[in-house]
Amino acid sequence: MEAQENKITRKSCTPIKVYCLPEERAVIEENARRAGLSASTYLREVGQGYQIQGVTDAEQVRELVRVNGDLGRLGGLLKLWLMNDAKVAAFGPNTILALLQRIETNQDRMSHLMEFILRPRAES
Repeated sequence: MEAQENKITRKSCTPIKVYCLPEERAVIEENARRAGLSASTYLREVGQGYQIQGVTDAEQVRELVRVNGDLGRLGGLLKLWLMNDAKVAAFGPNTILALLQRIETNQDRMSHLMEFILRPRAES
Protein backbone atom coordinates (compact mmCIF):
# COMPACT_ATOMS: atom_id res chain seq x y z
CA MET A 1 0.00 0.00 0.00
CA GLU A 2 2.84 2.37 0.91
CA ALA A 3 4.56 1.70 -2.44
CA GLN A 4 1.55 3.08 -4.31
CA GLU A 5 1.61 6.30 -2.26
CA ASN A 6 5.26 6.92 -3.22
CA LYS A 7 4.72 6.12 -6.90
CA ILE A 8 6.13 8.80 -9.18
CA THR A 9 4.00 9.85 -12.15
CA ARG A 10 4.73 12.27 -14.97
CA LYS A 11 2.05 14.66 -13.78
CA SER A 12 3.68 14.92 -10.35
CA CYS A 13 7.08 15.84 -11.85
CA THR A 14 8.30 19.27 -12.92
CA PRO A 15 7.59 19.98 -16.61
CA ILE A 16 10.28 21.13 -19.03
CA LYS A 17 9.67 24.51 -20.66
CA VAL A 18 10.47 24.79 -24.34
CA TYR A 19 10.95 28.26 -25.74
CA CYS A 20 10.07 28.55 -29.40
CA LEU A 21 8.74 31.01 -31.93
CA PRO A 22 5.04 30.93 -32.83
CA GLU A 23 5.89 29.40 -36.22
CA GLU A 24 7.93 26.67 -34.56
CA ARG A 25 5.13 25.98 -32.12
CA ALA A 26 2.66 25.66 -35.00
CA VAL A 27 4.95 23.16 -36.75
CA ILE A 28 5.38 21.11 -33.56
CA GLU A 29 1.64 21.09 -32.89
CA GLU A 30 0.87 20.11 -36.50
CA ASN A 31 3.39 17.26 -36.39
CA ALA A 32 1.91 16.09 -33.09
CA ARG A 33 -1.61 16.24 -34.55
CA ARG A 34 -0.52 14.19 -37.58
CA ALA A 35 0.97 11.60 -35.25
CA GLY A 36 -2.18 11.53 -33.13
CA LEU A 37 -0.32 12.75 -30.03
CA SER A 38 -0.47 15.74 -27.74
CA ALA A 39 2.33 18.27 -28.19
CA SER A 40 3.74 17.23 -24.81
CA THR A 41 3.80 13.53 -25.66
CA TYR A 42 5.19 14.25 -29.12
CA LEU A 43 8.07 16.32 -27.72
CA ARG A 44 8.81 13.73 -25.01
CA GLU A 45 8.95 10.90 -27.56
CA VAL A 46 11.11 12.86 -30.03
CA GLY A 47 13.35 14.11 -27.22
CA GLN A 48 14.06 10.53 -26.14
CA GLY A 49 14.97 9.54 -29.69
CA TYR A 50 11.86 7.54 -30.53
CA GLN A 51 10.71 7.50 -34.13
CA ILE A 52 7.17 8.81 -34.33
CA GLN A 53 4.71 6.49 -36.05
CA GLY A 54 1.90 8.51 -37.61
CA VAL A 55 -1.75 7.60 -37.50
CA THR A 56 -2.83 5.86 -40.69
CA ASP A 57 -5.18 8.01 -42.69
CA ALA A 58 -8.59 6.31 -42.55
CA GLU A 59 -9.61 7.81 -45.90
CA GLN A 60 -6.60 6.25 -47.62
CA VAL A 61 -7.33 2.89 -46.01
CA ARG A 62 -10.94 3.04 -47.29
CA GLU A 63 -9.63 3.82 -50.78
CA LEU A 64 -7.24 0.88 -50.51
CA VAL A 65 -10.11 -1.42 -49.55
CA ARG A 66 -12.16 -0.13 -52.51
CA VAL A 67 -9.31 -0.72 -54.97
CA ASN A 68 -8.80 -4.20 -53.52
CA GLY A 69 -12.50 -4.94 -54.07
CA ASP A 70 -12.22 -3.73 -57.68
CA LEU A 71 -9.26 -6.05 -58.20
CA GLY A 72 -11.25 -8.97 -56.82
CA ARG A 73 -14.18 -8.29 -59.16
CA LEU A 74 -11.92 -7.88 -62.19
CA GLY A 75 -10.05 -11.06 -61.27
CA GLY A 76 -13.40 -12.87 -61.02
CA LEU A 77 -14.34 -11.77 -64.54
CA LEU A 78 -10.99 -12.94 -65.87
CA LYS A 79 -11.41 -16.29 -64.13
CA LEU A 80 -14.87 -16.74 -65.69
CA TRP A 81 -13.46 -15.95 -69.13
CA LEU A 82 -10.57 -18.40 -68.68
CA MET A 83 -13.07 -21.11 -67.69
CA ASN A 84 -15.16 -20.38 -70.82
CA ASP A 85 -18.18 -19.54 -68.67
CA ALA A 86 -21.38 -18.72 -70.60
CA LYS A 87 -21.77 -15.42 -68.71
CA VAL A 88 -18.69 -13.99 -70.41
CA ALA A 89 -18.84 -15.86 -73.72
CA ALA A 90 -19.37 -12.59 -75.60
CA PHE A 91 -16.11 -11.14 -74.32
CA GLY A 92 -13.61 -10.80 -77.14
CA PRO A 93 -9.83 -10.46 -76.99
CA ASN A 94 -10.04 -6.64 -76.90
CA THR A 95 -12.34 -6.77 -73.87
CA ILE A 96 -9.97 -9.13 -72.07
CA LEU A 97 -6.97 -6.93 -72.91
CA ALA A 98 -8.87 -3.93 -71.51
CA LEU A 99 -9.70 -5.98 -68.40
CA LEU A 100 -6.04 -6.89 -67.94
CA GLN A 101 -5.10 -3.21 -68.36
CA ARG A 102 -7.61 -2.22 -65.65
CA ILE A 103 -6.21 -4.89 -63.33
CA GLU A 104 -2.70 -3.53 -63.89
CA THR A 105 -3.88 0.05 -63.32
CA ASN A 106 -5.60 -0.95 -60.07
CA GLN A 107 -2.48 -2.80 -58.91
CA ASP A 108 -0.45 0.36 -59.53
CA ARG A 109 -3.00 2.46 -57.60
CA MET A 110 -2.91 -0.04 -54.75
CA SER A 111 0.91 0.10 -54.62
CA HIS A 112 0.84 3.90 -54.63
CA LEU A 113 -1.72 3.99 -51.80
CA MET A 114 0.28 1.51 -49.72
CA GLU A 115 3.44 3.59 -50.16
CA PHE A 116 1.54 6.72 -49.14
CA ILE A 117 0.06 5.06 -46.06
CA LEU A 118 3.28 3.41 -44.92
CA ARG A 119 5.63 6.33 -45.64
CA PRO A 120 6.63 8.02 -42.37
CA ARG A 121 4.74 11.29 -41.86
CA ALA A 122 7.99 13.20 -41.35
CA GLU A 123 8.83 12.66 -45.02
CA SER A 124 5.47 13.92 -46.32
